[in-house]
Amino acid sequence: MAQIEGTYGLLAEFDTPTELIAAAKAAYGSGWRRLDCYTPYPVEEAAEAIGFHSNRVSLVCLIGGLMGLAAMFGLETWASVLAYPLNIGGRPLYSWPAFIVPAYEWTILFAGLSAAFGMLAMNGLPAMYHPLFNSPSFRNGATTDKFFLCLEANDPKFSLSETKKYLENFGPLSVVEVDY
Repeated sequence: MAQIEGTYGLLAEFDTPTELIAAAKAAYGSGWRRLDCYTPYPVEEAAEAIGFHSNRVSLVCLIGGLMGLAAMFGLETWASVLAYPLNIGGRPLYSWPAFIVPAYEWTILFAGLSAAFGMLAMNGLPAMYHPLFNSPSFRNGATTDKFFLCLEANDPKFSLSETKKYLENFGPLSVVEVDY
């Protein structure tokens, strides 16, 4: 079903992480794919319940590290062999053992920077606004003591009335419609 204009989704509020996880597992098992859990502290079971299994930060870190390694070896090769070749004591122009320490340092630098910036980009940060901030119960309880499950309107299964009935079957404290 097409997304309802102006509606971000439906937000169900729970008292305990156990209730949230049970509802999230049931929703994911029923075919919902555009859903998310919001908790005041990390709950690893919630990520598993909504089907979140991988992140790509480690791949971005590896690619950044390899780019740093290649960049430094390239720079040192260019400087020693092409731009400023110096024959010192008959040693070869391309003396790769001397390049290892600076290349290692650049590998660490590029890997760290790519991990930090990649994580920010993949998380969509910095984000100054999210539609869930429009819900008073989310603003007041998301960082203190409440647990939330949001079924988003851009999921093909979303129907405002049917989804609300579906969420109410889990016994939440409240189910509210979240507008953009």
